[in-house]
Amino acid sequence: MATFILAAGVLASCKEAPPPVPADAPPPAVESSCGEKGVVQGMLAGAINATLDWPDSALLCESMPRPDGEGVRIRLSGDVTGERLAIIIAMPELNAGDTGQEFDSNVTISVEGSGRFFSTPNLGTCFTIVAANAPLEGDAGTHNVVGSVSCVGPLGEINGDGFVDIRNLKFSGIAKWTAE
Repeated sequence: MATFILAAGVLASCKEAPPPVPADAPPPAVESSCGEKGVVQGMLAGAINATLDWPDSALLCESMPRPDGEGVRIRLSGDVTGERLAIIIAMPELNAGDTGQEFDSNVTISVEGSGRFFSTPNLGTCFTIVAANAPLEGDAGTHNVVGSVSCVGPLGEINGDGFVDIRNLKFSGIAKWTAE
């Protein structure tokens, strides 16, 4: 009987097991700034030597109309060897929905936070082939633009004497024809 009382006392002192602790919820999905179709691929040589292969998840896309409504600027940025690079493609002759060969382009590459900028001096150095320029669903005035950039010469350093040569630059990003 003493064993029974001891067992009953032990059981009575036991509490229910605490409810399981839920696992941490997965982090919320980061919304793509590139319309979920962003990509940059290509090579840079000169003052910056890098192979670019930025998928949508590693890419930040921004855009704005150019002054006086003349075309658009597309800004694509990603990480290269611990630094953040931004590539800005300005196409003064590109309109919403346009596709085609050789849109005259100004191209600028900046190493964010360093003060280093490489750019075309004016139009006539770089050209963009726009293969697709389609509206994004649910985002009026914003298009997914797919293209490739070719330059006949390197981009000179604005505040130095270096240069960057762009090779086989292909991109998919957003273009906004409306100011926010």
